[in-house]
Amino acid sequence: MNKTQGLLLVNIGTPNTATPDAIKQYLIEFLLDRHVVDLPAFFWYPILKYRVLPKRVPYIINHYKKIWIDDLSPLMHYSQQLCEKLQQALSNIHCQLAMTYGEPNLQFALNKLQSCNKITVLPLFPQYSTTTTLSVLDKIKTIESSQSIPNNIHYIRDYADHPSYINALYLQIKQAFEEQGKPDVLVLSYHGIPERYIHKRKDDYIERCQITTLLLIEKCKAHGINLPIEMAYQSKFGKGKWVTPNTSDSLEKLAHNGVKYVHVICPGFSVDCIETIYEINEENRELFLHAGGEKFHYIPALNDSNLQINLIKDLINYT
Repeated sequence: MNKTQGLLLVNIGTPNTATPDAIKQYLIEFLLDRHVVDLPAFFWYPILKYRVLPKRVPYIINHYKKIWIDDLSPLMHYSQQLCEKLQQALSNIHCQLAMTYGEPNLQFALNKLQSCNKITVLPLFPQYSTTTTLSVLDKIKTIESSQSIPNNIHYIRDYADHPSYINALYLQIKQAFEEQGKPDVLVLSYHGIPERYIHKRKDDYIERCQITTLLLIEKCKAHGINLPIEMAYQSKFGKGKWVTPNTSDSLEKLAHNGVKYVHVICPGFSVDCIETIYEINEENRELFLHAGGEKFHYIPALNDSNLQINLIKDLINYT
């Protein structure tokens, strides 16, 4: 394909199938990345192999089987749909999808873009973190140093405060309120990170989440949406201290304080996945209702919507 510009979308990754072997293989690659877990390998690997995997694999497979879409995980399904729709919308740009872990891998996708004079790399993580975005950038730089690929690679660090991103989230919220009714509280749930990464790595992820929240609150208020909006962090893993407040704790507290109806949106997830579909829309829904809440609505990620297509067009300055 003779196109001078390339767009590489990168998401976190997913098992190829909902089987124990595939899930185990994915988790090993993911959790052995020092960007994700920075414990010494000699200490961490035995714990991962003999304690973490035996517990996590059965847990994950049971939930994946419920949410698989057309033989694909939701993350892969929506990521592929997004890439295909972008290719149709960006007729003069060669679009490729890659995963940080698993398939299609970064090297394969970059090879597909070898004929391009310029490649824009867009990690699908709205808020930069050393646990996600930096892993992508480091892997690509390693490939660059060992392979003949274009030197003209442009990286989009993140888009936590981009006006089109804030507007897309606002419109997603507005539509949910119109269709489901206005809740008592809107909860913004971001993926958590270990607290030590903030200081040890100078990771500004929390600041990027906070700026998204502040801008979204301003946008909502400017358009007449006045209600309590809270932010929290989900998906805690392991026993170390993670950033707070925890989403589950926040929802439980809201219910105990008499809040009957909540909407939850996950601004840090570009497409829906097990963390949103199961962890939020099933696990946390049940927790909120069990604690005394009466109604819970999960607002879907932008996925392959026109809002997401237009957002990415604006991010790459496509006209």
